[in-house]
Amino acid sequence: MANIESRLADLGLTLPAPKPAVANYLTTKRSGDLLFVSGRVSRLQGVVGADVIFEQGREAARDTVLDLLATIRDDLGTLESIASVERLHGFVRSAPAFTQQPAVLDGASDLLVALFGEAGRHARTATGTNQLPFGAAIQLDLIVRLDA
Repeated sequence: MANIESRLADLGLTLPAPKPAVANYLTTKRSGDLLFVSGRVSRLQGVVGADVIFEQGREAARDTVLDLLATIRDDLGTLESIASVERLHGFVRSAPAFTQQPAVLDGASDLLVALFGEAGRHARTATGTNQLPFGAAIQLDLIVRLDA
C-alpha cells in the first residue's frame, strides 16, 4: 500500500492537529488487531437540510475522517499500520424532513476508499439525529484493522 500521507497530499489534503479527548474516554482502544477510534465531531456546526446545505455536510464528513486519521497517527505514530477500514459509524444532525444521511456520509467513505483502495471499503451506519455534541453537524467513529 502506498504511503497514506502521500495520497492525502495528492488529494490536496493534510491531517489537522489531533484533538484531545474532551471527557473521560480514550481516543483509541486496541483489541487484538482492531483499533476502535472514539467519536469526533465536525468543526462545522448546524443542521444539515436547514442552515447547512448538503455539500457542506458532505465536506464536513470528509474533514471529520481527517480528524479520526490524525488521532490514529497521533496514537500509533503512523497510518501505515492500517490494514483495512472495517466500520464507519456516522451521525448527521438533520432537519426533520432530511433523509440523505447516507449520501452526506459518502464524503467520509469516498475519502477512505481514495486513501486505502479496496482496504478502505467498510461497513457503515448513517443515522440522522436532532442534536450532536457542541452543535456539530457530523459525528463519526471508526474501527480499523491493523497489520499484525
